[in-house]
Amino acid sequence: MRVHRTLDDAVMPASTVADMTKQWVAPRPGGSDVFELVDVEVPAPGPGEVTVHVRAAGMNPADAKHTQRGDPSDFPVPIGYEVAGVVSAVGPDTTIASGPVTVGDEVLAFRVRGGWTEELTLPAADVFAKPPSLGFPEAANLLLAGTTAADLIRVTGVQPGDTVLVHGASGAVGVSLLQQLRALGARAIGTASEANADTVRGHGGTWVAYGDGLEARVRDLAASGVDVALDCVGSDEAVDVSLSLVTDRSRIATIAAFGRAEEAGITAIGGAQPDSAAFRDSVRARLIDLAGRGELVVPVARTFPLAEARAALVLLESGHPGGKLALLP
Repeated sequence: MRVHRTLDDAVMPASTVADMTKQWVAPRPGGSDVFELVDVEVPAPGPGEVTVHVRAAGMNPADAKHTQRGDPSDFPVPIGYEVAGVVSAVGPDTTIASGPVTVGDEVLAFRVRGGWTEELTLPAADVFAKPPSLGFPEAANLLLAGTTAADLIRVTGVQPGDTVLVHGASGAVGVSLLQQLRALGARAIGTASEANADTVRGHGGTWVAYGDGLEARVRDLAASGVDVALDCVGSDEAVDVSLSLVTDRSRIATIAAFGRAEEAGITAIGGAQPDSAAFRDSVRARLIDLAGRGELVVPVARTFPLAEARAALVLLESGHPGGKLALLP
């Protein structure tokens, strides 16, 4: 009989019946329209594992994109890659990525499987202490966007003093990029609509409107030229303007225009690529430290109850959520 430590540190024998929780899953290949909220078992944590009572689950466009295709035999697929919450059980001889852990500790985790849930047992190596200054919704939305932004900086070799064009600078990855570029000592010029100009400026970038005449407007802002272009949008405009402004194609990278990247000879990155995955895992602690010091802010637009994920998805998939969204179990 296993021992389960509860949030008030009481020690009590665990039931022989597995704990149950609500979790969103994709029962078959498809987009967010196939998602279902179901009851699933929460296994007791073994060595190298912890169970987390989820206080907030991050939401990302990748949540639905990654379920659209696949072998039906691999489904159902649990949804959600990052969470923040409170440790409710710890496996034997277990520490988390940031050090010792006890029941009741506030933590965040990335990359996980099935974060849109009430409770989750997961590898302790993906769990970090949450800075006290960081709210649960912010913590649950820090690392997917943050590590993607850091990866773009890595593959293009951004250096202090570089001028960097960021396409889609008011989105989640773009906002993280602006802040990380500022911390690095690079200058960022960020494309966004006029409605989001203050978002770009507020996070350290020089705003420029996308659309007809973008190349000329950027040239006016960058008299000495553009050293690096980072594309978070995937539009033909973003790729074409980047190719016109940056002479060294190894210093152009995209997270969205995979077809154009191959034909144009520029870098396309994704979290499933081995080099990117290893780097993104390695940079998590640094980004958490930056966020804890207030040097990396996660703007959260709205939160939704876990059961209202469909309503949240409508806003997320509109492309204009106004900031990050979080589900609150």
